[in-house]
Amino acid sequence: MHRIQEVYFLLLPDTLLLDVAGPADALLFANRYQDEVRFEMRFISPQQSIDSSVGLRLGPMQPLPAKLDANAILVLPGLIGGNEVYTLPDAQVAITWLAQHFQAAHRLVCICSGALLAAHAGLLSGHRATTHHNHCLELTSIDSSIKVEENRIFVEDGRICTSAGVTAGIDLALHLINELAGPLTASAVARNLVVYMRRCGNDSQLSPWLKYRNHLHPAVHKMQDAMVKDPAHPWNLAELASIACSSSRHATRVFKLHTEVSIQAYLTSLRLSLASKFLANTDWSIERVAESSGFGSARQFRRIWNMHFPAPPSASQFR
Repeated sequence: MHRIQEVYFLLLPDTLLLDVAGPADALLFANRYQDEVRFEMRFISPQQSIDSSVGLRLGPMQPLPAKLDANAILVLPGLIGGNEVYTLPDAQVAITWLAQHFQAAHRLVCICSGALLAAHAGLLSGHRATTHHNHCLELTSIDSSIKVEENRIFVEDGRICTSAGVTAGIDLALHLINELAGPLTASAVARNLVVYMRRCGNDSQLSPWLKYRNHLHPAVHKMQDAMVKDPAHPWNLAELASIACSSSRHATRVFKLHTEVSIQAYLTSLRLSLASKFLANTDWSIERVAESSGFGSARQFRRIWNMHFPAPPSASQFR
C-alpha cells in the first residue's frame, strides 16, 4: 500500500514553464519507478487559467484550498520579471493566502524567483535560502533576516528548500525524490531525464547510494542497480558482467572508465554504508552485522572498516 504525498504547485500569470514542468515531470517519473510513495500533484491558482512565460495557456486550475494536507509539499515556481511583479493583484492574493495557510509541518519548495513570493509572505524569515543569481539582491531587500547564499544549486534549511534558476528546480526535485522515495528511484529518474545527480553544497559527503552515478552508460547503471538492490549478495564479476550483457574484462573496464572506481570498491562502499545503519539502529553482534552486510566474516569486516574509519565498528554500535 503506497503513501500519498500531496504536492501543490502555486501558479501565477507569467509562471516560468520549465519551473513547473521540470519538477512535475521528475515527480511523475518517480511514481513509475516505485510503489511506496505516490506523488499526487495539484495545480492551484487565484485564476481558473493563466498564461505561462511562453504564452501557453494553462488550466483549468484548482482554487487556492482552504486547508493544506498535514504533510503537504508546496511548490512556488518563478515568474517573469523581478520584485515588481509581486505587487500585482494575483500575487497579492497568493501572498496573503501563503501567510495564512502555510504551516511549519509543511514543506516549502521555491524554484528560481519563487523565493521572492515566499519572502513577501514572510516564509523565509531567518532561514538560509538562494534564488536565481539575478534576484539575490532583491531577496535580501525584501527581508534582511534571510541568509541569502549565492552560487548554490539549491539550499535546504529544515523544511524550507530554495533553488537557483530554472533547471536547478530539477536538481531540487531529484533531491526530494531521493529523500522521500529512495536513492534508487532518484537515480532512475535522473537517468530518464538525462541529468546528473547533484546534491546540496553543504552536504558533508555524497551518499554511496548516489555516488558514482553521474554518467550515462546503461550497462554500468544496470550493474550498479543490481548491487544497490542487494549489497549483501555474494556478487562476483561473472554475475555482474552477465547483467551488463558483457564479458568480465569489458565490464571491469567500462565500470572503472565511467565511475572512476573499481567494481569491488563500489560494492565495498555500499556494504560499509549498510553496516553503518545496522550498527546505529540495531543491537546486533558484529558477526551478525558483518554477515547481513555481505562481508565474509567479522574479521574481514573489522579489517575493511578500519581501513575507512578511525574508530572501530564497536564505537558506532547501538546503545
